Amino acid sequence: MRIGKITSVNFNQFRVSISAEIRGNSVNLAGAVYYFGNIGSYLKTANSVGEQLICEVISIFDSDLKLDAAAYDIASTRELLLKPIGTISRDGKFSLGVGIFPGIYSEVSIVTYEDMALILQTNKDKNLCNKVHQSFHLGESKNLINYPIDISINSFFNIHSAVLGNSGSGKSNTITHIIQDIHKRKENSAIGSRILIFDVNGEYKNAFTDHDKCENISVRLLKPNINGNEDGYEPFYLPHFLMSIDEWSAFLMATDATQRPFWDKVLQESYKFYMISTREGNERQKLISYLRFKVCNLVHMLIAQGDTDTAIVTAAKNVIYGITELIDIDENLKSACEEEGMYSDLKDLYANCSVAYGNNNDQLKKTMEEVKEKIDFDAVREILDLRAAGEQYFDYRFLKQAANLTLLEEDARGNRRIREYTSTMMTRLDFFLDNPDCSFMRNRPGTTSDTEMYLQWLWQSDSDIQSQTNMVIIDTSELSRDALETLTSVTSRLNFSSRKKLRGVERRKRPVHLVLDEAHRYIKKDSKYLLRENIFEQIAREGRKYALYLMISSQRPSELSETVLSQCSNFIIHRIQNEIDMKYVYAILPYFSDDFANKIKQSVPGEALIFGNCVSMPLHVRIKQASPEPNSENCKVHEEWFKPLPEPIMG
Repeated sequence: MRIGKITSVNFNQFRVSISAEIRGNSVNLAGAVYYFGNIGSYLKTANSVGEQLICEVISIFDSDLKLDAAAYDIASTRELLLKPIGTISRDGKFSLGVGIFPGIYSEVSIVTYEDMALILQTNKDKNLCNKVHQSFHLGESKNLINYPIDISINSFFNIHSAVLGNSGSGKSNTITHIIQDIHKRKENSAIGSRILIFDVNGEYKNAFTDHDKCENISVRLLKPNINGNEDGYEPFYLPHFLMSIDEWSAFLMATDATQRPFWDKVLQESYKFYMISTREGNERQKLISYLRFKVCNLVHMLIAQGDTDTAIVTAAKNVIYGITELIDIDENLKSACEEEGMYSDLKDLYANCSVAYGNNNDQLKKTMEEVKEKIDFDAVREILDLRAAGEQYFDYRFLKQAANLTLLEEDARGNRRIREYTSTMMTRLDFFLDNPDCSFMRNRPGTTSDTEMYLQWLWQSDSDIQSQTNMVIIDTSELSRDALETLTSVTSRLNFSSRKKLRGVERRKRPVHLVLDEAHRYIKKDSKYLLRENIFEQIAREGRKYALYLMISSQRPSELSETVLSQCSNFIIHRIQNEIDMKYVYAILPYFSDDFANKIKQSVPGEALIFGNCVSMPLHVRIKQASPEPNSENCKVHEEWFKPLPEPIMG
């Protein structure tokens, strides 16, 4: 239906004179009401080659304003300014931008629902229509009032996405509604989906406990540092032995120069201590031989320093006493050393750490040589070459013993400042061993011993896709910053490592989506985050190849890693009022303009601009309200403050 004609053409806007017979700001066309007289409404015109040009209303005015009743006559000259957006070709394909502009006096008409279907390319693949769901409902268009906006599932979920906006702008509601809409499909339900949410504010449980979903969809709630099931949550564990040397170094704040090699050695010694306490027979004898070698080597280094006998004996007593204490801490380790004669060797060495008139008379050296004769050097070489794989289980309690043994070795070598260099790391180790905040890292689920077993526990899955958990929500709201960063990074890395092992078509099966709530807290763009090589940057670059995708939610996009945000291809942007954040968004988004910036600033909670692969052109949408909602409502202060007085207690 014709609305008016173009009276002026510029490269970025068209001026339109509304026809005199058009009354009001809406028209009825084939039983549907279309509103055209609103800022943001869509209209269309045609160029000389028969293409349809889609435009957006950016200004409404009366070019002949008079100070009398005629100024309000609906037959007066009303005009619009239109911004060209894109082109529908003669074969019905929409593309952003305009190639051939319209001529003056070209007719302007309503953009119909049929036009929107072409623009948004919502026509479904007929071969799949009866088999799988191809879209989810996001909300209603703010441009074409009451028009439902459906988004292609494949276009949205097969690439990284970002949901950005100030606190209270509706980010949590958007993420919740999208997943709820996926879950409620009853036929051919999303039993193949796997979504992991890092719930930093503890708000998603409320939305996914009793939501409308297919009975085959399984949601699991996990929370670190709880004893048994609590308020619907199960305990979450992140076993320490699954952490890489990089992750340990980051958690302990170890420097590359001295502390990282030191900690690598500690991890290897911890594993060997654990093996001594758990192995039997010939294998245990080899490990005891290795421990004897370590003790003799320490004593030999002290003797070789050429100090006085008094100094040597004093240092040796400290070393031998320290090793004995380390063994005494664990009953199994002590029992193994007693059975293999190691304990008595230490007692003999300690007994000969004595001097008479400042002279030891080589007693310590002779005893060391006697102990040395018991060493099987072939076994020692075998154990020295033994390196624990990144996933080998060991008891975390051996970390302190191994660290102290390594410090003793460095002391014996004459490295007197090693304790100074490693003091921060040792303090962090004590934090790991003793602080309740790290309890979830000190335990493991069941008998988990490697990544695959751990992921089977996390997703409650095996080879049968029917039995897997479809969504895992990990409530991290009570964790400290460093524990949060470790949890999110290691859990994501384990999923990524597992995906990278897949080959061929298996890479594209059983995709995993990570929802990173408050992502700016652990995906920073500077070097302040603990992990120097942030796993999320690697996933952003390579995850698509292995069907591992990120959905980032943040209220401070300017603090996010540029690498991660630049790899996102879909953006849902709620209200942003901070200029720094707005400039950052402006820099990363294609087709972004001042018009969009103004829309973002003026959006009310629940409204958002949609950009990217999932839409053929930027859309202003009112997101549908999630039901039930996440626990993210504001406090109603007036209701909390003003309450009736309690009834007096009668005596």
